[in-house]
Amino acid sequence: MKQSEKLPFPYERAICYSGFREGQHPSGIFPTYDQIKEDLLILEGHWKYLRLYDCDQHAETTLEVIHNEGLDFKVMLGAYITAEMNNFGCPWGGGVYTEKQLDTNRTKNLKQINKLIDLANQYPDIINVLSAGNEACVDWTDHFVPVDRVVEYVKLIKKGAKQPVTFCENYVPWLNRLKPLVEVVDIISIHTYPVWEYKHIHEAIDYTKENYFAVADMYPDKAVVITEAGWTTQSSGRGINPEHVNEELQKIYYEDLMEWIDAEGVITYVFEAFDEPWKGSPEPLEPEKHWGLFKVDRTPKLVVKDLIVDSVT
Repeated sequence: MKQSEKLPFPYERAICYSGFREGQHPSGIFPTYDQIKEDLLILEGHWKYLRLYDCDQHAETTLEVIHNEGLDFKVMLGAYITAEMNNFGCPWGGGVYTEKQLDTNRTKNLKQINKLIDLANQYPDIINVLSAGNEACVDWTDHFVPVDRVVEYVKLIKKGAKQPVTFCENYVPWLNRLKPLVEVVDIISIHTYPVWEYKHIHEAIDYTKENYFAVADMYPDKAVVITEAGWTTQSSGRGINPEHVNEELQKIYYEDLMEWIDAEGVITYVFEAFDEPWKGSPEPLEPEKHWGLFKVDRTPKLVVKDLIVDSVT
């Protein structure tokens, strides 16, 4: 049975969407209605499913634009939950908080889950799947949340909303510590990044498949989707060899990925629609800033140049 046959919605191409531009960031400066509309008109017709990470003003405006403009998208909406436990193993030292801050985070997380439920009920015809969090259980996260708490959040969401529920995480925790979560989610969502794991482009698609089937074969009765897979186009050398990334290599990986997922019906949210200059370190070539298929000024990178030209002509 193909993965698409296990899902409550049909296979379509999918993409992650974060619309923050130069000078904007999730901590307070958000894209405007017209900017988000511009973005979605670029994406419409090429990707059917969008993934949003957080129930913030950006998500609310995106849902409003889709509704008001009658755009052809279905949305995976996520609740971004923050640290409820210290992670002293976070490699950049960002996973340590005071007990007071952890208590505050627990309160914020519950509000975020309730906001997710509210938006799901407000836009039932647009939002087709809900996520209880993002990369909060992997060893290297700076916002660690215990698995039993994520299970509780999933149960709360399922009680309050009708959409299927998932949790978005690197593929590795699904092979071990997330087994209790498998029992309560409707869909398993994995992240796979060959280039972060020092893979050359010639190994990339096979490694992606290996990551995917490691999880899918372990849980044959569950639908498994990929909620992040992509290839950055720049690197300062921190974590990713600069020789392994450029626009040509991104294009190769994307085309290999599309060929596989179209054939197998594996819904995959490509990471990311647009470059995100607010992310990571101040270093301009920081890899986190350059995963977009489009640059931050919305001009297409090599991977989508033909796609955009064809749609215009």
